[in-house]
Amino acid sequence: MHIKMFLSLLLGLLITHDACAQIPQDAIPSFSRAWQAQNPVEEEEILNDEPLPRYEEEIGKFAIKNIFEAEQVFCYEIFPQDYDYNGYTLNGYPIKGYCGTLSAEQIKNTRQNLFSSSRSVDFTTSEECLIQPKIMLRFVRGVDYTDVMLSSPCHATAIFYADRAIAYNFRPGAQVIDNIIKERASQHKEFISPALLGQLAPNGAIQNNEQRKMISKNNEPIRKWEEKAQQKVDQQDEEIKRQNTGWNKLKTRLQ
Repeated sequence: MHIKMFLSLLLGLLITHDACAQIPQDAIPSFSRAWQAQNPVEEEEILNDEPLPRYEEEIGKFAIKNIFEAEQVFCYEIFPQDYDYNGYTLNGYPIKGYCGTLSAEQIKNTRQNLFSSSRSVDFTTSEECLIQPKIMLRFVRGVDYTDVMLSSPCHATAIFYADRAIAYNFRPGAQVIDNIIKERASQHKEFISPALLGQLAPNGAIQNNEQRKMISKNNEPIRKWEEKAQQKVDQQDEEIKRQNTGWNKLKTRLQ
């Protein structure tokens, strides 16, 4: 009886081994393909050098044309608005420095990542955070221009053209904004009025020693204005946290 059971078990193992040996070679790849179909790997986005339709609809043909046909792009370092500030401003934001001009390749990469990528911008929801402007990019075409503000760590963009300003939630593209800000920080220079220096190019950076001699030191260093602006942002952040905690966060619902 034991011998009979042993032979049956051995036969079963041989049959199982035979069946496994005859499994088609493509059976496992087929399973792999099925798994990949249910769990697709996110492919790298191929960016066209053209704006998302939403941008042109909202900011207008000429504003977006300046961006995609820019002949020069200037970078300015800015910080939050302060109505007591009486120095140089750009779209109402105090200027704390000049961060250079973008190369042709940088201009193309910037406009594609900011305005051609649907993965970077969220048109449907807004973030509950305070915009903290870091840089302003001025896209110049002829004598016309469009300004683009980048905010971080509240990741957002704002487009300024013809007395209009429209902000966009850029949380999905946070890394794009942070990379641009980090890269431009290495180009920091002191900002001086181009008109005062008699420059045609609106970069506001001193070009030679004679221009430097023309400029007297500011009565109050720019860093004091920056510190004051940061304190204001911190206070606003604390107020938002306060409003969204404890009893302030409770909501009622009709039954």
